[in-house]
Amino acid sequence: MTFRTIIDIPESPEKISYQDKIFGLGSCFVTHIKDKFDYYQFQNQINPFGTVFNPISVRKLLKHVVNQQLFEDKDLFYHQNLWKSFELHSEFNHPDKNIFLQNINQRIAAAANFLKSAGWLFLTFGTAWVYRHKISGQIVNNCHKVPQKEFDKLLLSPTEIKRELNEILYLVKNYNPALKILMSISPVRHLKNGFIKNQRSKAHLITAVHELASDIFYFPSYEILLDDLRDYRFYKDDFIHPNTLAINYIWEKFTKSFINPEIFPIMRQIDKIRQGLTHKSFNPGSVQDINRLNKLQVNILKLQEKFPWMDFSK
Repeated sequence: MTFRTIIDIPESPEKISYQDKIFGLGSCFVTHIKDKFDYYQFQNQINPFGTVFNPISVRKLLKHVVNQQLFEDKDLFYHQNLWKSFELHSEFNHPDKNIFLQNINQRIAAAANFLKSAGWLFLTFGTAWVYRHKISGQIVNNCHKVPQKEFDKLLLSPTEIKRELNEILYLVKNYNPALKILMSISPVRHLKNGFIKNQRSKAHLITAVHELASDIFYFPSYEILLDDLRDYRFYKDDFIHPNTLAINYIWEKFTKSFINPEIFPIMRQIDKIRQGLTHKSFNPGSVQDINRLNKLQVNILKLQEKFPWMDFSK
């Protein structure tokens, strides 16, 4: 007897291999996927501008990348002794404006170069609720603790979201026609908006994504956590974010659907090397321990001969 509903995800006709570069933007959930790509040594550049939650901000950042549109003084504001941008995550905030601009513009240049040769674009949307700055009229990615009275809170309609997504498709397909696009809705609930508003938000995102053309791929991360796992034991203590067990389960589903099975032996080999590198020897410096480390190094060098970007130094 089965006491849960298991979501059967069909295999994707297109698969991710080690030769593919993966670029990604989106909510904190896509960062969990990045951690998995990093662990298994996939070539990826995910959330180089920090977390992005709404489709408009994703589109604006991709426009910066595709057009190599650099940030200028006019894009910044000074607040709480720091230079900030409503388009960017707080990790870029800096007391020196020139250093701020240098950091973000270096990221844009690197992202533009990476996306041009990428095989996949992974986008995960977290919310349809947005904040519009009253003075500038712009939809912001981050309010940066500016008083809430300076913003209007809006819920994007499915039609508005679909328009943003179509513009994203137009931008990236013209920039890199070979790019395969994978979209997902973050399973992280934005309960600061309340349960009902969160559900409305997710419903608008799901509706818009599924009304797009059929040349995109969809991964049901939201549905897996909410309908398959469906239990608070799969959440962190805040009952909002998925815990490690849930993330590993979702990654397993993702792997079966989107990762080329031909590289599974390489992934297992990398996992074995990772475990070996973190192993704490009972007798460091012994002949057995030195032999074990030498064997690990030989296996790493063999991998790096075939995949030069792999780096186990960390």
